[in-house]
Amino acid sequence: MDTIVKSILNLPVLSATKFPVGLQSRVEDVIQIIKDRSSEVCRIGICGKGGSGKTTLAKAIYNQIQGTFMEKSFIEDIAQVSERRGILHSQKQLLSDVLKSKVEIHSDEMGRSMIRERLYRKRLLIVLDDVDDYCPIELRDSNSCFAEGTVIILTIRNEDSWITKQVHPIVHTNLMNPNESLELLSWHAFREARPTEEFHFLAKTIVAYCEGLPLALEVIGSYLYEKTKLEWNRVFLRLPNTPENKFSEIFEISFDGLHNQMEKDIFFDVCCFFVGTSRAYVTKILNGCGVDSDSGIRVLIERHLIKIKKNNKLTMHPVLQEMGRRIIVQNSLENELGSIKPVWIDIDGKYTLLENMVRTFFTYCFETSF
Repeated sequence: MDTIVKSILNLPVLSATKFPVGLQSRVEDVIQIIKDRSSEVCRIGICGKGGSGKTTLAKAIYNQIQGTFMEKSFIEDIAQVSERRGILHSQKQLLSDVLKSKVEIHSDEMGRSMIRERLYRKRLLIVLDDVDDYCPIELRDSNSCFAEGTVIILTIRNEDSWITKQVHPIVHTNLMNPNESLELLSWHAFREARPTEEFHFLAKTIVAYCEGLPLALEVIGSYLYEKTKLEWNRVFLRLPNTPENKFSEIFEISFDGLHNQMEKDIFFDVCCFFVGTSRAYVTKILNGCGVDSDSGIRVLIERHLIKIKKNNKLTMHPVLQEMGRRIIVQNSLENELGSIKPVWIDIDGKYTLLENMVRTFFTYCFETSF
């Protein structure tokens, strides 16, 4: 079976990777659909629960077919970024990727109009990741707007979203089988394809608990790297019996196991303010607050709690972002607001302490977490 070594070692987002047989088979199935519909605009939706590998599948498909397209764009984390920066950001990226030049957009309608006019009759490969209610293009107009042979792939968490009615077919992500799951966990926990004999039983137990969810396997495996057998047993004993809490607890185990409060604070700052922001910018802001952000961000990357995109911008899986906001809400309910650390944001090049915005901030987190 092909290994997944390269795909878990923080290679650039769209670099060539090897995948488990199950994933490779799904990639080939989708590519065959694309070939069968080469005389039309092919719109494909990839649906599945958070952490089930939708983006990984989309990247694998993109990697294998992008060489046949002159004009293409892969836009990640659309819902997360649009929530904070608006849909204009994704529209600008799409146009800039295809036209290979920067564009200025001042409204959603202006962006959609520019996409129709400037990309008219072009044969494109477009991947829109995590769209749900945020789609930067008019899918209904794609047949008349783009050239035949255009491929549009969307990853969608909510199968009941209106967007699913605009794509066909819908491809569902299958969870990993036990062998694939054990391999993924092992690469993160042991840096090898299989666990050592000493840890084999515990590793298989953790794998069974994760139920084939790639994100859970990555996060818990990264946390368990270089841990002793006693520490593995402690993790196992902490896992809840109630199915509705199991994945949340896996992610919180990794979060709770961070080395210090500074690393936890950086995680909170990223999940609330800095998704889609350049690493250099975040480092500048946090270092200005006396935080050793370089080491903190590095640890969060190693734990798979945050990731770095190909353009060196920070990203975080929506499931982990929701967990972070939930923890903030819980902490705010348990403590007086005045005791919570202030948050710094750079406005017009000046560091500004936003103490008077803390209450609004927690209200926002509460409303967007539930």
